[in-house]
Amino acid sequence: MKALRKQLDKIKPQFQKGGKFEKLHSTFDAFETFLFVPDKTTSLGSHIRDSIDMKRTMSIVVIAMIPTLLFGIWNAGNQHYLSIGEAAAFWDKVLFGLWKVLPIVVVSYVTGLGIEFAFAQIRHHEVNEGFLVSGMLIPLVLPPDIPLWMVAVATAFAVIIGKEVFGGTGMNILNPALTARAFLFFAYPAQMSGDKVWIAEKADAYSGATPLAEATAGIESGVVNFSHSFMDMFLGTIPGSIGETSTLAILIGAAILVFTGVGSLRIMLSVVIGGIFMGGVLNLAGANAYMNVPFYYHLVMGGFAFGAVYMATDPVTAAQTNTGKLIYGFFIGLMAVLIRVLNPAYPEGMMLAILLMNVFAPLIDHYVVEANIKRRLKRLKPAKA
Repeated sequence: MKALRKQLDKIKPQFQKGGKFEKLHSTFDAFETFLFVPDKTTSLGSHIRDSIDMKRTMSIVVIAMIPTLLFGIWNAGNQHYLSIGEAAAFWDKVLFGLWKVLPIVVVSYVTGLGIEFAFAQIRHHEVNEGFLVSGMLIPLVLPPDIPLWMVAVATAFAVIIGKEVFGGTGMNILNPALTARAFLFFAYPAQMSGDKVWIAEKADAYSGATPLAEATAGIESGVVNFSHSFMDMFLGTIPGSIGETSTLAILIGAAILVFTGVGSLRIMLSVVIGGIFMGGVLNLAGANAYMNVPFYYHLVMGGFAFGAVYMATDPVTAAQTNTGKLIYGFFIGLMAVLIRVLNPAYPEGMMLAILLMNVFAPLIDHYVVEANIKRRLKRLKPAKA
């Protein structure tokens, strides 16, 4: 590392003002600060000194997603071999999964970071670290058989329209990864819905329906027949998006985020409570077969757990106040289950629920702050003689 540090110090003047490559200063700074802790410190004004900076925060989130990524790679291979009726060794499944998943991850990062670097150069700003997380989230919420050109188009849309037009990292009002998924869902529905997209290179006769699709089909048939048990859904050995199937792997990531203080436990728990509440209300109504699906099934179906842990807790687009986080999370869980059951056209209600509450998060915080101000003003009023 010392040799690398010396080499960077040697070429650094070329990228500073007056240097041969001064226009590429943002690019050089991004790589330097990624490899080494910046040597800049605050000297004026009041600042909170802490070991956690943006890069560390983003790195922790990426680390927390590794369990879901690894399981998603294995499950992509597992579902493929199950669909064609062939037995396969563990590493055969992993290698097939890598062949399908790794290109999606690469395309996501290359496209997104390329745009981020271009905007940083144009604006003469530092390259923000936000896409380190978004670049991993986007592949994890996509099916393993998604065409790579769609990944590139959706990533470009999410970065440019979902973030950069608002001013870049920290200014966006919508979660970039969900913006990419929503774009694909509405622009290319055939590639983002139906049974055929969830398993890479499956046999034609194999259904490959997800639990959400089977539950939705029960509205017309009058009975919900799940092909997988609750434990299968919890472990994740089911068809679905790359990183959303295993609730167990997601819980491991949640533990990392909560332990490090990066993820909000208030939001995670309130999302779960909201989902349980709405699921329970629908169980009591019981107007159709989908409403009769046990409320706890919603916690392991589709992207509910993934959204609660990695999407709803996005510090930029979520509510900021403690009370606001509870309200924000509760309505995400409530709306996700409500959309799933009452609107079969959008079986994955978690995506729309989070995007909707992203828009309302500032309003929630506003009323929470206003309520706090009113309470404090009442305390200051002098008692009448």
